[in-house]
Amino acid sequence: MSVDSSPRGGQAFEPVEPASGSVRKERGRADLRRTAERYLSEPAEGVTTRHAFSFAGHYDPRNTSFGALLACNEETLAPGAGYAAHRHSETEIVTWVLSGALAHRDDAGHAGVVRPGTVQVQSTGTGISHTERNLGGAVEPVTFVQMWLQPDAYGGPPGFGLATVPDGDGLTLLASGRDGDRALRLRRSDAALWLVRAPAWMPLPELPAAPFRYVHVVAGSVGYRTVPGPQGGGRSAGPGDSVRITGDAFADPTAGEDGVELLLWEMHTPVRFG
Repeated sequence: MSVDSSPRGGQAFEPVEPASGSVRKERGRADLRRTAERYLSEPAEGVTTRHAFSFAGHYDPRNTSFGALLACNEETLAPGAGYAAHRHSETEIVTWVLSGALAHRDDAGHAGVVRPGTVQVQSTGTGISHTERNLGGAVEPVTFVQMWLQPDAYGGPPGFGLATVPDGDGLTLLASGRDGDRALRLRRSDAALWLVRAPAWMPLPELPAAPFRYVHVVAGSVGYRTVPGPQGGGRSAGPGDSVRITGDAFADPTAGEDGVELLLWEMHTPVRFG
């Protein structure tokens, strides 16, 4: 994966094991959310968004975040449509395009076009204003997934990275806050975003373990058991569906008849308040 991103600070995550017998292990959970359950908004002409969490004018106190993830929006921009200049601060914004081309420009001098097979990370830092539009001259909509992550390092300058992802099945690291990982840099030292691809009816590669994992199905479908063993119920998730996973839930994931492509967040701590 070729990376255009300058290195930034952060500490590698070092997991701490609880003392033997001191913590009772809670049963994991795989919470399936269908794409049709998302809150639907039209924030501008030609713009359609489905929100996984509370966002802007939509607020549900029971659904404000998962792990360190603050937003996961499915966006569609019609030809000529997009977001005028608007401002963000202290947020990691990660974009993955499904179809079409998304043009990005910000007031820190960063500009790029995100197409299928590329990933973009915008570290907003102390503040940045940017525009996001369907690429000029396009005759088809652009559809993309945009995810917001809480950083654990504040006060830095804005940053930007764009990377090309190779074709092929398997597990590909897209972005990470851990030192030494060859991926776009996140300002969250215990989080990473993976792309997972598998052909029809094949098991997914071994997925990273974490207290919080979030799956968003991009294409195809995936079947899984809610928990390991015979007590785990069978479930299937398709395009736009998501699964919020804690502990050892989401067992034996297997691609469906058309294979699967999904995004997987690996997160070791939740959102921090105060």
